[in-house]
Amino acid sequence: MRVLVVTAVAAESESVAAGLTARFPAGRSARPGPTVMAGGVGPAAAAAATAAALALASAGGTPYDLVVSAGIGGGFPPHAPIGSLVVADAIVAADLGAETAEGFLSVDELGFGRTAHLPPAALAARAAGLTGARCAPVLTVSTVTGTAARAAELSGRHPRAAAEAMEGFGVAEAAAAHGVAVLEIRAISNAVGPRDRAAWRIGAALAALRTGFEQLSPLFEESS
Repeated sequence: MRVLVVTAVAAESESVAAGLTARFPAGRSARPGPTVMAGGVGPAAAAAATAAALALASAGGTPYDLVVSAGIGGGFPPHAPIGSLVVADAIVAADLGAETAEGFLSVDELGFGRTAHLPPAALAARAAGLTGARCAPVLTVSTVTGTAARAAELSGRHPRAAAEAMEGFGVAEAAAAHGVAVLEIRAISNAVGPRDRAAWRIGAALAALRTGFEQLSPLFEESS
């Protein structure tokens, strides 16, 4: 299986690559490991970078079989505590739609498109099993949640959601356009809710991301 891992920023890519290197050491592996790249922050940047990478690979005759959106994110208490991992069983664009007097309407409710991608169930379950992650919806937002009211509103609309981040849906849209399977994996750095930088544990989340990708490496080998 040829795998592309897309993160938002370099620190996330470095953690992912460090975890993969433990399983795919340079010059010693029978096959190359996944490609890891930082595609930028937010769904638009992630979609553009992922689409470009997929198109380039296809044009070169070596298309990808799987795209993984990965990085750190916020966790919805009590589903995903700080330092834990979440594997998405649904990748949901949580703020793509319209505000109305009766509440939020998603673009699929408006009849304009879709707001969710479903990763292959068996693949997501296998990834969660290898890493000890929670398998649950991950929300993609363009603005990170910073208030209790916003957290409650999102939880009310998506009661099973375990995490929020900013890139998953963009990566999934690009993957779908190229007919490639997608996964999303998030390491939790903070609780979704009132913005409190002092409570963030980015180092712990990056360490969990590294460990998670070391544990995930057999999945990429099994399906090669």
